[in-house]
Amino acid sequence: MKTILASAAVAALGTGAFAQDTKVIGVSIPAATHGWAGGMNFHAQEAVERLEAVYPDLDFVLATASDPGKQVNDIEDMVATRNISALVVLPFESEPLTGPVQSVAESGVWVTVVDRGLSVDGIEDLYVAGDNPGFGRVSGEYMVSKMPDGGKIVALRGIPTTIDNERVAGFEAAIEGSGIEIIDMEHGNWNRDDSFNVMQDFLQKHEEIDAVWASDDDMAVGVLAAIEAAGRDDIQFVLGGAGMKEMVKRVMDGDSMIPADVTYPPSMIATAIELTAVGMTSTAPVSGTFTIGSVLITPENAEQFYYPDSPF
Repeated sequence: MKTILASAAVAALGTGAFAQDTKVIGVSIPAATHGWAGGMNFHAQEAVERLEAVYPDLDFVLATASDPGKQVNDIEDMVATRNISALVVLPFESEPLTGPVQSVAESGVWVTVVDRGLSVDGIEDLYVAGDNPGFGRVSGEYMVSKMPDGGKIVALRGIPTTIDNERVAGFEAAIEGSGIEIIDMEHGNWNRDDSFNVMQDFLQKHEEIDAVWASDDDMAVGVLAAIEAAGRDDIQFVLGGAGMKEMVKRVMDGDSMIPADVTYPPSMIATAIELTAVGMTSTAPVSGTFTIGSVLITPENAEQFYYPDSPF
Protein backbone atom coordinates (compact mmCIF):
# COMPACT_ATOMS: atom_id res chain seq x y z
CA MET A 1 0.00 0.00 0.00
CA LYS A 2 1.16 3.53 -0.77
CA THR A 3 -0.02 6.23 1.60
CA ILE A 4 -0.18 9.81 0.38
CA LEU A 5 1.19 12.30 2.90
CA ALA A 6 1.58 15.23 0.54
CA SER A 7 1.09 16.03 -3.13
CA ALA A 8 4.81 15.86 -3.81
CA ALA A 9 4.92 12.36 -2.42
CA VAL A 10 2.35 11.23 -4.94
CA ALA A 11 4.24 12.72 -7.83
CA ALA A 12 7.37 10.94 -6.72
CA LEU A 13 5.67 7.56 -6.83
CA GLY A 14 4.96 7.63 -10.53
CA THR A 15 3.26 4.73 -12.31
CA GLY A 16 6.05 2.77 -13.92
CA ALA A 17 6.46 0.22 -11.13
CA PHE A 18 2.96 -1.15 -11.48
CA ALA A 19 1.96 -3.88 -13.88
CA GLN A 20 -0.39 -2.76 -16.64
CA ASP A 21 -3.13 -5.12 -15.47
CA THR A 22 -3.04 -3.83 -11.89
CA LYS A 23 -6.01 -1.65 -11.03
CA VAL A 24 -5.46 1.17 -8.57
CA ILE A 25 -8.16 2.27 -6.14
CA GLY A 26 -7.72 5.70 -4.62
CA VAL A 27 -9.13 6.34 -1.16
CA SER A 28 -9.50 9.98 -0.09
CA ILE A 29 -10.76 10.74 3.41
CA PRO A 30 -10.60 13.52 6.00
CA ALA A 31 -7.81 13.43 8.56
CA ALA A 32 -8.59 12.39 12.13
CA THR A 33 -9.87 15.80 13.21
CA HIS A 34 -12.30 14.25 15.72
CA GLY A 35 -13.03 10.89 17.28
CA TRP A 36 -15.36 9.52 14.60
CA ALA A 37 -12.87 10.49 11.90
CA GLY A 38 -10.10 8.81 13.89
CA GLY A 39 -12.10 5.59 13.95
CA MET A 40 -12.80 5.97 10.23
CA ASN A 41 -9.07 6.39 9.49
CA PHE A 42 -8.32 3.25 11.52
CA HIS A 43 -10.88 1.19 9.62
CA ALA A 44 -9.75 2.55 6.23
CA GLN A 45 -6.13 1.60 6.88
CA GLU A 46 -7.12 -1.84 8.15
CA ALA A 47 -9.37 -2.46 5.13
CA VAL A 48 -6.68 -1.44 2.63
CA GLU A 49 -4.08 -3.72 4.22
CA ARG A 50 -6.51 -6.64 4.35
CA LEU A 51 -7.80 -6.21 0.79
CA GLU A 52 -4.34 -5.89 -0.75
CA ALA A 53 -3.65 -9.38 0.59
CA VAL A 54 -6.95 -10.70 -0.77
CA TYR A 55 -6.74 -9.08 -4.23
CA PRO A 56 -3.23 -9.32 -5.75
CA ASP A 57 -4.37 -7.42 -8.87
CA LEU A 58 -5.42 -4.37 -6.87
CA ASP A 59 -3.30 -1.62 -5.41
CA PHE A 60 -4.55 1.09 -3.10
CA VAL A 61 -3.45 4.65 -2.49
CA LEU A 62 -4.78 6.24 0.69
CA ALA A 63 -4.80 10.01 1.32
CA THR A 64 -5.96 11.93 4.36
CA ALA A 65 -6.72 15.65 4.21
CA SER A 66 -7.21 18.27 6.91
CA ASP A 67 -9.23 20.62 4.69
CA PRO A 68 -11.20 20.53 1.42
CA GLY A 69 -8.42 22.14 -0.63
CA LYS A 70 -5.91 19.48 0.39
CA GLN A 71 -8.44 16.78 -0.43
CA VAL A 72 -9.02 18.20 -3.92
CA ASN A 73 -5.24 18.26 -4.52
CA ASP A 74 -4.90 14.66 -3.31
CA ILE A 75 -7.59 13.45 -5.71
CA GLU A 76 -6.10 15.35 -8.65
CA ASP A 77 -2.70 13.78 -7.89
CA MET A 78 -4.23 10.29 -7.77
CA VAL A 79 -5.70 10.79 -11.24
CA ALA A 80 -2.59 12.40 -12.73
CA THR A 81 0.14 10.19 -11.29
CA ARG A 82 -1.50 6.88 -10.40
CA ASN A 83 -4.12 6.49 -13.14
CA ILE A 84 -6.71 5.27 -10.65
CA SER A 85 -9.51 3.02 -11.88
CA ALA A 86 -11.75 3.83 -8.91
CA LEU A 87 -12.06 6.51 -6.27
CA VAL A 88 -13.51 6.03 -2.80
CA VAL A 89 -14.09 9.48 -1.31
CA LEU A 90 -15.55 10.71 1.95
CA PRO A 91 -15.81 14.45 1.25
CA PHE A 92 -14.42 16.80 3.87
CA GLU A 93 -17.26 19.09 2.84
CA SER A 94 -19.88 18.49 0.17
CA GLU A 95 -19.79 21.66 -1.93
CA PRO A 96 -16.01 22.08 -2.52
CA LEU A 97 -15.59 18.43 -3.51
CA THR A 98 -18.54 18.19 -5.88
CA GLY A 99 -16.92 19.71 -8.97
CA PRO A 100 -13.58 17.90 -8.66
CA VAL A 101 -15.22 14.52 -8.03
CA GLN A 102 -17.60 15.09 -10.93
CA SER A 103 -14.61 15.67 -13.21
CA VAL A 104 -13.08 12.39 -12.03
CA ALA A 105 -16.33 10.54 -12.74
CA GLU A 106 -16.63 12.09 -16.19
CA SER A 107 -13.12 10.81 -17.02
CA GLY A 108 -14.38 7.24 -16.64
CA VAL A 109 -13.20 6.49 -13.11
CA TRP A 110 -15.59 4.52 -10.91
CA VAL A 111 -16.65 6.74 -7.97
CA THR A 112 -17.81 5.57 -4.55
CA VAL A 113 -18.95 8.37 -2.24
CA VAL A 114 -19.11 7.68 1.49
CA ASP A 115 -21.12 9.35 4.24
CA ARG A 116 -21.05 13.06 3.31
CA GLY A 117 -22.81 13.17 -0.05
CA LEU A 118 -21.98 15.54 -2.87
CA SER A 119 -24.16 18.58 -3.54
CA VAL A 120 -25.20 17.26 -6.98
CA ASP A 121 -27.09 13.98 -7.24
CA GLY A 122 -26.07 11.14 -9.52
CA ILE A 123 -22.32 11.73 -9.81
CA GLU A 124 -21.27 8.61 -7.92
CA ASP A 125 -21.65 4.98 -9.02
CA LEU A 126 -22.01 3.80 -5.42
CA TYR A 127 -23.07 5.64 -2.28
CA VAL A 128 -22.35 4.11 1.15
CA ALA A 129 -23.58 5.83 4.28
CA GLY A 130 -25.44 5.51 7.49
CA ASP A 131 -29.14 6.23 7.49
CA ASN A 132 -28.85 9.95 8.15
CA PRO A 133 -32.56 10.77 7.99
CA GLY A 134 -33.04 7.73 10.23
CA PHE A 135 -30.28 8.95 12.58
CA GLY A 136 -32.18 12.20 13.04
CA ARG A 137 -35.52 10.43 13.32
CA VAL A 138 -34.30 7.95 15.96
CA SER A 139 -32.79 10.83 17.91
CA GLY A 140 -35.98 12.87 17.72
CA GLU A 141 -38.19 9.94 18.67
CA TYR A 142 -36.04 9.32 21.73
CA MET A 143 -36.30 12.98 22.71
CA VAL A 144 -40.09 12.78 22.45
CA SER A 145 -40.21 9.62 24.58
CA LYS A 146 -37.88 11.17 27.16
CA MET A 147 -39.78 14.47 27.28
CA PRO A 148 -43.48 13.54 27.01
CA ASP A 149 -44.57 16.98 28.27
CA GLY A 150 -42.31 18.84 25.83
CA GLY A 151 -39.58 21.27 26.75
CA LYS A 152 -36.93 23.68 25.51
CA ILE A 153 -33.83 22.23 23.86
CA VAL A 154 -30.77 23.46 22.00
CA ALA A 155 -29.20 21.60 19.11
CA LEU A 156 -25.70 21.39 17.64
CA ARG A 157 -25.22 20.69 13.96
CA GLY A 158 -22.14 19.17 12.33
CA ILE A 159 -20.06 20.45 9.41
CA PRO A 160 -22.26 21.94 6.66
CA THR A 161 -22.93 18.87 4.51
CA THR A 162 -25.84 17.06 2.93
CA ILE A 163 -25.83 14.46 5.71
CA ASP A 164 -26.09 17.15 8.36
CA ASN A 165 -29.10 18.58 6.52
CA GLU A 166 -30.68 15.13 6.38
CA ARG A 167 -30.11 14.51 10.10
CA VAL A 168 -31.62 17.83 11.13
CA ALA A 169 -34.61 17.37 8.84
CA GLY A 170 -35.24 13.89 10.27
CA PHE A 171 -34.94 15.18 13.82
CA GLU A 172 -37.25 18.14 13.27
CA ALA A 173 -39.88 15.94 11.63
CA ALA A 174 -39.76 13.50 14.56
CA ILE A 175 -40.35 16.16 17.23
CA GLU A 176 -43.01 18.08 15.29
CA GLY A 177 -46.15 18.54 17.37
CA SER A 178 -44.53 17.09 20.50
CA GLY A 179 -44.19 20.31 22.46
CA ILE A 180 -40.41 20.18 22.20
CA GLU A 181 -39.09 23.56 21.08
CA ILE A 182 -35.63 24.09 19.58
CA ILE A 183 -34.72 27.47 21.05
CA ASP A 184 -31.26 27.64 19.45
CA MET A 185 -29.22 25.71 16.88
CA GLU A 186 -25.63 26.25 15.72
CA HIS A 187 -22.88 24.32 13.94
CA GLY A 188 -20.46 22.58 16.29
CA ASN A 189 -18.61 21.06 13.30
CA TRP A 190 -18.36 17.60 14.93
CA ASN A 191 -15.59 19.09 17.04
CA ARG A 192 -15.25 19.09 20.85
CA ASP A 193 -13.67 22.52 21.17
CA ASP A 194 -16.10 24.17 18.75
CA SER A 195 -19.02 22.55 20.55
CA PHE A 196 -17.72 23.67 23.93
CA ASN A 197 -17.73 27.26 22.65
CA VAL A 198 -21.17 26.93 21.06
CA MET A 199 -22.62 25.48 24.26
CA GLN A 200 -21.04 28.23 26.34
CA ASP A 201 -22.84 30.72 24.12
CA PHE A 202 -26.13 28.85 24.50
CA LEU A 203 -25.77 28.81 28.28
CA GLN A 204 -25.14 32.55 28.39
CA LYS A 205 -28.11 33.32 26.13
CA HIS A 206 -30.69 30.99 27.68
CA GLU A 207 -31.55 30.81 31.37
CA GLU A 208 -33.56 27.61 30.91
CA ILE A 209 -32.54 24.63 28.77
CA ASP A 210 -34.19 21.27 29.41
CA ALA A 211 -32.01 19.07 27.17
CA VAL A 212 -29.41 19.14 24.39
CA TRP A 213 -29.38 17.31 21.07
CA ALA A 214 -25.63 17.23 20.41
CA SER A 215 -26.15 14.94 17.38
CA ASP A 216 -22.59 13.57 17.70
CA ASP A 217 -20.58 12.06 20.56
CA ASP A 218 -17.55 14.30 20.11
CA MET A 219 -19.79 17.33 20.25
CA ALA A 220 -21.52 15.85 23.31
CA VAL A 221 -18.15 15.74 25.10
CA GLY A 222 -17.70 19.48 24.48
CA VAL A 223 -21.28 20.17 25.53
CA LEU A 224 -20.89 18.28 28.81
CA ALA A 225 -17.68 20.15 29.60
CA ALA A 226 -19.40 23.50 29.04
CA ILE A 227 -22.34 22.51 31.26
CA GLU A 228 -19.98 21.41 34.03
CA ALA A 229 -17.89 24.57 33.77
CA ALA A 230 -21.02 26.73 34.01
CA GLY A 231 -22.39 24.80 36.95
CA ARG A 232 -25.82 24.49 35.33
CA ASP A 233 -28.20 21.95 36.81
CA ASP A 234 -31.33 22.66 34.73
CA ILE A 235 -30.26 20.47 31.80
CA GLN A 236 -31.74 17.00 32.18
CA PHE A 237 -29.67 15.11 29.60
CA VAL A 238 -27.54 15.29 26.46
CA LEU A 239 -28.13 13.05 23.42
CA GLY A 240 -25.14 12.53 21.14
CA GLY A 241 -24.65 9.92 18.47
CA ALA A 242 -22.20 7.64 16.63
CA GLY A 243 -21.57 5.02 19.33
CA MET A 244 -18.30 6.28 20.82
CA LYS A 245 -17.14 3.74 23.39
CA GLU A 246 -16.89 6.41 26.08
CA MET A 247 -20.54 7.32 25.57
CA VAL A 248 -21.71 3.73 25.29
CA LYS A 249 -19.99 3.00 28.60
CA ARG A 250 -21.83 5.90 30.22
CA VAL A 251 -25.12 4.52 28.90
CA MET A 252 -24.18 1.07 30.25
CA ASP A 253 -23.42 2.58 33.64
CA GLY A 254 -26.76 4.38 33.83
CA ASP A 255 -25.35 7.91 33.63
CA SER A 256 -28.39 10.20 33.84
CA MET A 257 -26.75 12.86 31.63
CA ILE A 258 -26.08 10.31 28.84
CA PRO A 259 -29.13 8.02 29.03
CA ALA A 260 -28.89 6.86 25.39
CA ASP A 261 -26.90 7.09 22.17
CA VAL A 262 -27.54 6.52 18.46
CA THR A 263 -25.25 4.42 16.24
CA TYR A 264 -23.38 5.68 13.16
CA PRO A 265 -20.40 3.34 12.65
CA PRO A 266 -17.10 4.77 11.31
CA SER A 267 -16.38 1.29 9.91
CA MET A 268 -18.68 2.14 6.99
CA ILE A 269 -15.53 3.30 5.14
CA ALA A 270 -14.35 -0.33 5.16
CA THR A 271 -17.68 -1.41 3.67
CA ALA A 272 -17.25 1.14 0.90
CA ILE A 273 -13.67 0.11 0.08
CA GLU A 274 -14.58 -3.57 0.07
CA LEU A 275 -17.60 -3.11 -2.20
CA THR A 276 -15.47 -1.06 -4.59
CA ALA A 277 -12.84 -3.82 -4.66
CA VAL A 278 -15.54 -6.35 -5.50
CA GLY A 279 -16.71 -4.12 -8.33
CA MET A 280 -13.19 -3.84 -9.72
CA THR A 281 -12.48 -7.59 -9.61
CA SER A 282 -15.76 -9.29 -10.49
CA THR A 283 -18.99 -8.97 -12.43
CA ALA A 284 -21.02 -8.73 -9.23
CA PRO A 285 -23.26 -5.63 -9.35
CA VAL A 286 -22.35 -3.15 -6.62
CA SER A 287 -23.69 0.15 -7.97
CA GLY A 288 -26.47 1.98 -6.17
CA THR A 289 -26.91 2.85 -2.50
CA PHE A 290 -25.81 0.88 0.55
CA THR A 291 -27.42 2.19 3.73
CA ILE A 292 -26.40 1.22 7.26
CA GLY A 293 -29.24 1.70 9.73
CA SER A 294 -29.07 3.68 12.99
CA VAL A 295 -29.96 1.93 16.25
CA LEU A 296 -30.89 3.46 19.60
CA ILE A 297 -28.43 2.40 22.32
CA THR A 298 -30.01 2.10 25.77
CA PRO A 299 -28.87 0.54 29.06
CA GLU A 300 -30.69 -2.63 28.00
CA ASN A 301 -28.66 -3.20 24.80
CA ALA A 302 -25.53 -1.05 25.33
CA GLU A 303 -23.27 -4.04 25.97
CA GLN A 304 -23.83 -5.16 22.35
CA PHE A 305 -22.30 -1.89 21.13
CA TYR A 306 -19.41 -1.56 23.58
CA TYR A 307 -15.98 -2.30 22.09
CA PRO A 308 -13.33 -1.32 24.68
CA ASP A 309 -10.41 -1.97 22.30
CA SER A 310 -11.83 0.23 19.53
CA PRO A 311 -10.03 3.51 18.74
CA PHE A 312 -13.39 5.30 18.90
